[in-house]
Amino acid sequence: MKWPPCPRPLLGACALLSLATAALVGHVLLHDFMVVPRELHGFSQVPKAMNQAHQQRASDPEPQPSLGAAPTQCDVPPNSRFDCAPDKAITREQCEARGCCYVPARWQPRGSQMAQPWCFFPPSYPSYKLGNLTTTETGYTATLRRDTPTFFPKDVLTLRLDVLMETESRLHFTIRDPANRRYEVPLETPRVHSRAPSTLYSVEFSEEPFGVVVRRKLDGRVVLNTTVAPLFFAEQFLQLSTSLPSPYVTGLAEHLGPLMLSTNWTKVTLWNRDVAPKSDVNLYGSHPFYLVLEDGGLAHGVFLLNSNAMDVVLQPSPALSWRSTGGILDVYVFLGPEPKSVVRQYLDVVGYPFMPPYWGLGFHLCRWGYSSTAITRQVVENMTQALFPLDVQWNDLDYMDARRDFTFNTDGFGDFPAMVQELHQGGRRYVMIVDPAISSSGPAGSYRPYDEGLRRGVFITNETGQPLIGKVWPGPTAFPDFTNPETLDWWQDMVAEFHAQVPFDGMWIDMNEPSNFVKGSVDGCPDSDLENPPYVPGVFGGTLRAATICASSHQFLSTHYNLHNLYGLTEALASHRALVKVQGSRPFVISRSTFAGHGQYAGHWTGDVWSSWEQLSSSVPEVLLFNLLGVPLVGADVCGFLGNTSEELCVRWTQLGAFYPFMRNHNDLHSLPQEPYRFSDSAQRAMRTALALRYTLLPHLYTLFHRAHTRGETVARPLFLEFPEDPHTWTVDRQFLWGEALLITPVLEAGKVEVTGYFPNGTWYNLQTVPAEALGSLPPPPSAPFKSAIHSEGQWLTLPAPLDTINLHLRAGHIIPLQGPGLTTTESRKQPMALAVALTGSGEAHGELFWDDGESLGVLERGAYMQVVFLARNNTIVNELLHVTSEGAGLQLRKVTVLGVVTAPQQVVSNGIPVSNFTYSPQTQTLAIPVSLAMGEQFLISWS
Repeated sequence: MKWPPCPRPLLGACALLSLATAALVGHVLLHDFMVVPRELHGFSQVPKAMNQAHQQRASDPEPQPSLGAAPTQCDVPPNSRFDCAPDKAITREQCEARGCCYVPARWQPRGSQMAQPWCFFPPSYPSYKLGNLTTTETGYTATLRRDTPTFFPKDVLTLRLDVLMETESRLHFTIRDPANRRYEVPLETPRVHSRAPSTLYSVEFSEEPFGVVVRRKLDGRVVLNTTVAPLFFAEQFLQLSTSLPSPYVTGLAEHLGPLMLSTNWTKVTLWNRDVAPKSDVNLYGSHPFYLVLEDGGLAHGVFLLNSNAMDVVLQPSPALSWRSTGGILDVYVFLGPEPKSVVRQYLDVVGYPFMPPYWGLGFHLCRWGYSSTAITRQVVENMTQALFPLDVQWNDLDYMDARRDFTFNTDGFGDFPAMVQELHQGGRRYVMIVDPAISSSGPAGSYRPYDEGLRRGVFITNETGQPLIGKVWPGPTAFPDFTNPETLDWWQDMVAEFHAQVPFDGMWIDMNEPSNFVKGSVDGCPDSDLENPPYVPGVFGGTLRAATICASSHQFLSTHYNLHNLYGLTEALASHRALVKVQGSRPFVISRSTFAGHGQYAGHWTGDVWSSWEQLSSSVPEVLLFNLLGVPLVGADVCGFLGNTSEELCVRWTQLGAFYPFMRNHNDLHSLPQEPYRFSDSAQRAMRTALALRYTLLPHLYTLFHRAHTRGETVARPLFLEFPEDPHTWTVDRQFLWGEALLITPVLEAGKVEVTGYFPNGTWYNLQTVPAEALGSLPPPPSAPFKSAIHSEGQWLTLPAPLDTINLHLRAGHIIPLQGPGLTTTESRKQPMALAVALTGSGEAHGELFWDDGESLGVLERGAYMQVVFLARNNTIVNELLHVTSEGAGLQLRKVTVLGVVTAPQQVVSNGIPVSNFTYSPQTQTLAIPVSLAMGEQFLISWS
């Protein structure tokens, strides 16, 4: 990494001082040096070469430019230039008047989203200077002062820096205006009262220009260095830049594209927006967190807790710049040291995911256009007749009266409550759409949600103090302010009153960016700094009010300008809370708009995707990204939402969707219907196989959700999380894992009957070769010539993948619980179970099952669950009962299939009783053992 040239000639040397050097010259006042806190013993010294280079540049006799004079230090390499005109295109004269360098670039780098800057900061550009660095109980505090204002209005010239060494692996620092209280994101985050006794990181400070440098103690690697560009902190423009130790960066959702972001001049805009997903556009959610993969399997993460409209710019040096339009700089750095730990450390701050009800992991079906209860009932009947599982039936806007929340129309949905009760009698659940915008156009007294909301003052207001009126599906609408405690109670009352009529089971909250069919409001928006800030990030539509409400509108906690990106999160919290109170069971909420911490309250679907192969493929990185962000309950609309699907696309999407943590087929009013039973017999067979596979694996999936909920793990997982030391895995985003054990390699292109995937080092057993009866009542495996096991040294392999097949491999060393599928989870939860045991070369494997009633609250606190660990070694399989109650006592284990048994067993014994009817296949090295055991009682199975 390059350190910037020194801002001004010094009396001697401009050096980054190590702790030892600092002790020697601590009494000398240097104008520019790296301050190393004394307490950090063992801090790795700055490499000598870096020091010499720094000193060399320091002694160059170059004048200090002031704003308004063209700088002379402009020989900055193109990839290391930081933009001095982020707000608008400017001329050479305007650029130099800012005190910046102007060098036109000859060409735009190939494959880059934006051009490299022509106008950029010289190393000598004035920034803040650090003073009064003092030690506190939790870390450090200091004052930052800027002598020269910038080209943005209303610079805050004096700032306060607080550095908190919160845990061994988490550093937290904030930069605030000490004189004026500014908006801060109202998320509850951990509070610490003392500094961590030992840390994986060291912290250093550059005095002038001010900067924070964070190193990994293990190898001295710099993971954060904010000295690379000047700090900006104006009323409506904050910028903080850092070098990156590697170009492998993921995070910064929500966007469409590969899992790894390009550092080739890329801008990611965060401002929640209702727009059908496309590349290079700000989408429905904002998650200002990134994770960087480093050499040797290490990783770190950075979270900027800021909810204002922002751009994040990545450049090839590599480096990253946060540019926010408000709030404060509230930065967390997570040191891992490996990617899994980074994810957990991030979730320690924003919250672990909620535990979904078991039925929420079944198959969901919806369509905009089920225009009556008769049609909806017929869909459910057709699914049953065609032997497709269906756990949850949904309705879109069709059920509402005049498209108003908490109503149903009596024409098509007169017997709506009865229909929902019938679904319950059949072991199914029901979810319907609810939009946040409340119809405001009816006469007083005609629509209770609006009348009551008006009375209780729950709506977002305009500059006159009246409810801001926009337009959404019902016409003119007001927008509830979910940051107001009164609104939470009003929302709960509306949910309860509607639930008393229609006993629905979950809520689908849509349009909550919030979406608005007019710009700002029906009356427009005032002309103000909030509506037209000096810096407008790269938002789709060009203004903050495009397709949403006025930024200047008022909410309980602040302006919409500050709170916009939290709208979906606050509605998710309100809906989660309402369902807990109204139903008394585990809530199920799926939301379109999200922010950091969303997974505590709800899941997410990826919005209005097109029925296209491109969007099928891009759904994989999107699902993986949301898992890294603590929103594991996520999926795309199976077969696509917009446009017409094809039979082949819908089959392949159903196969992939069977491995989305949240699986729902949903499509648009204007598209051809795409329920599974609409297609040819062969297509239906392929879809049935995929769905049966999902239902068979539900006990394993549910266990993964338990681990996500209690340990901050991921469910759908990128390969790099399990194999960070293998750089080949870093960019893989057309395959994924379920937990540690299952590798899914879907076909994502038209007309393909084989698929290429990366198999990390180890043995991978093809689940297609597991005997069908071991998986309950699955259809027989396909007839293609599948290899029973892949022994990989870390390589790309091409596998057969006919249209009836999705490649699924079980990793050696793992045991997964299986259960006979059913047409609902109500049925499947009563089926007998099986174990698939994948042995390593040394004959070992382990696995886990978590089981409870699937819907109650507080099961962990009450101990109303069963948790069993399975272990295989030395030709023996045992279970360890970590926790057993009556819950799960009825689960019967009927089959154990052991993969990787090299020699034919002569004898098999189950709990001391010989098993005579075991089977062994020398071709696939598979041992199938029929047993009759209880999952909740200790067992021992052995072969010799």
